[in-house]
Parts: sequence; C-alpha cells; structure tokens
Amino acid sequence: MGSTCTITFFYYEDIHAVAPFYTSVMGFELVLDQEFAQVFRAAPSSFLGIVDGRRGHLRHRNENAVLFTIVDEDVEGWHDRMSKADVSRLTEIRRGDFCDHFFFEDPAGYALEVQRFRDPEVAALFRR
Repeated sequence: MGSTCTITFFYYEDIHAVAPFYTSVMGFELVLDQEFAQVFRAAPSSFLGIVDGRRGHLRHRNENAVLFTIVDEDVEGWHDRMSKADVSRLTEIRRGDFCDHFFFEDPAGYALEVQRFRDPEVAALFRR
C-alpha cells in the first residue's frame, strides 16, 4: 500500500502572519485555502500545511520539535535566497560526509533545513 502524497502541518497563533513567508520567501504554491488552514505545494507530491492553532486538531506551542527538510541539489541557491530574505537563524552551509545542508526558521520559529545528499545512490531515492 502506497500513499499519493504527504502533508506536514505546522500550527500557529496567526497563520496570516506567516503565509507570506511560504509564498514569497520560500516560493511555495498555495493550493488550498480553508481560512483556518492553508496548504502549500513544496514539491510535486510534498505539501506543507499551516493551521490556526486555536481551531485545528492540535494547539500551537511556543516550542516545536519538528524539522521540515527540503531536499534539493541547489543548496547554494536556496542559501542565497534565504540570506537575501534575511530569514531568522540562518546557518552557514555545512558540508558533511553524508550531506550538505543549512538551517533557518520561519517567522514563528519553526525549523527548516535545505539539504543535498552526497551519495548519488541515496540522492536517487528522493528523486522522481
């Protein structure tokens, strides 16, 4: 049994304050707007949803232990884009044995990462 896609949901006090970050800074396409929840396309079959923490299934918390990772070959391009957008807590690109990656936060403090796998066989697992 396989799935069609995945949606990761983040919960916020005010989704309208963070929605422009995902469209303008991240460049994600808004595919569904339900007022209390919005869903953005992050990749062909990967989606990120933002939800009003007073109305959704879960409640917004001040600290969130979740990391949303974007896998892309152009780590440097993403880093340049995030740098120009002056995103919060942007790290330098870290080059490790397993991957090249960096971290940053959205306007409400959720952690995001962009990474490129070094091993071509591992990288191929995440391509269409």
